[in-house]
Amino acid sequence: MRVVAVSVEQLVLDLDPPFHANWDPEPRRTFPATVVRVTCDEGLTGIGGGDTLHGVQPHVHHLLGSDPLAMERQVRVLESIDFHGPRPWPIEAALWDLVGKATGRPVATLLGGMTDRLPAYASTGAAKSAADQADVAVHVRDRGFGAIKLRVDAHDRVAALAEVTAVREAVGSDLEVMVDLNQAWRMPGDTAGSIDLVTARRFADALAELDVHWLEEPLPARDLAGLAQLRSDARVRIAGGELSRTMDDVLAALDADAYDVHQPDVVLAGGLWRGRTLGELIVRRGRRYSPHTWTDGLGLLANLHVAAAVGGGPFLEFPYDPHGWTPDRRDFPLAAPVEIDAQGDLVVGDRPGLGIVLDEDRVAATRVGGWSARLDQGTVVYEEGP
Repeated sequence: MRVVAVSVEQLVLDLDPPFHANWDPEPRRTFPATVVRVTCDEGLTGIGGGDTLHGVQPHVHHLLGSDPLAMERQVRVLESIDFHGPRPWPIEAALWDLVGKATGRPVATLLGGMTDRLPAYASTGAAKSAADQADVAVHVRDRGFGAIKLRVDAHDRVAALAEVTAVREAVGSDLEVMVDLNQAWRMPGDTAGSIDLVTARRFADALAELDVHWLEEPLPARDLAGLAQLRSDARVRIAGGELSRTMDDVLAALDADAYDVHQPDVVLAGGLWRGRTLGELIVRRGRRYSPHTWTDGLGLLANLHVAAAVGGGPFLEFPYDPHGWTPDRRDFPLAAPVEIDAQGDLVVGDRPGLGIVLDEDRVAATRVGGWSARLDQGTVVYEEGP
């Protein structure tokens, strides 16, 4: 079996009304998605996505002619590409989807098979008033979720705590509540500074009184010493690491004991094969592995399979906010959006690979660009265009 073609389709969904993400100063009026397909000489095609793959095209020839089953070799090639700038990890997701199809097994089974389901938490995103936060929490509870994550303004502690208090009063003990301060990184052009360790401690103390399950990204991701101090002092779990770029970044955070909950996203930060290893190490050290999934349904499925493979949790992120971020928007390239079941779980299912089924008509209708590379009698042929 050999890889004979890689194709990338760039899609854009118009958002009307726009989505006002709490962590982004600019309202989101469009939502881009990328679909990558890896085809082998036996006619099977694996599908992946979850990141843009900008800048990967000049390097993709290193994969052509290779054995898709030789995953350690594939990952080392992708790591060499990642080192020089572009994040190539959706290609690895497509390779795993292909391997799953070739073997007739879900990727979660191939990577460990610890469980076939994980409880989901509704990960909200829009900036809201305390009353709106409470209304959304009630909606989330009634929809079947067992947990919710709130995005609040780290620079307005009084308002942020009022929002969390309103949610706790509205749902009582019916929902676990997480709080994200989004201080680890910045969107392009956002020059606002992070809160400091003292302020983060005050947040942690107040949130512990409200029985918050974890406090996410309270400090810059590079401040491992500060995060470790906060984690050792706090009466609430500290979470982070969603955009850790490499395996070594995650290992450094693990060695520093910076987090109770580690969140590297396998389509943004190091891939599925390394993510599986990291997940096992995190769990074996008594910490929690709950990947970030705020991309699209293709990225969500990749993270679900890896987290289920090693028994991550206790919750997996499910991007959902009735104030502008719904599964039909998030998963627009898919034939059907990824959804929770009646128990509030995300289920791996028995479909081979990652379980991705595209809506090809929707993909064609939203396609704005793309490229492909294929082998033709030993020669690499590149083509541009949608």
